[in-house]
Amino acid sequence: MPNCSEPLACRSGCGACCIAPSITSPLPGMPQGKPAGVPCINLDAELRCKLFGRPERPGFCGGLQPSQEMCGETREQALTWLAHLEITTRPM
Repeated sequence: MPNCSEPLACRSGCGACCIAPSITSPLPGMPQGKPAGVPCINLDAELRCKLFGRPERPGFCGGLQPSQEMCGETREQALTWLAHLEITTRPM
């Protein structure tokens, strides 16, 4: 997996970072966390985070910054990259 580069602005209509990874900490509407591959309940109809900028947004989410490596050129590339990251960082 490539090294991370400079952060990018989020791609409109993507939401890959709110779908592909698992989130083990509780979050509003998902007290048990979020399984990998499941859209976060806090995504709106445009696939934007309803918690962005709010104190209840999980630290994991704030720490996941979009980059060229992570986002690729398309939403599908971002979903693939993040799914691979999920698999390679899964505890044994």
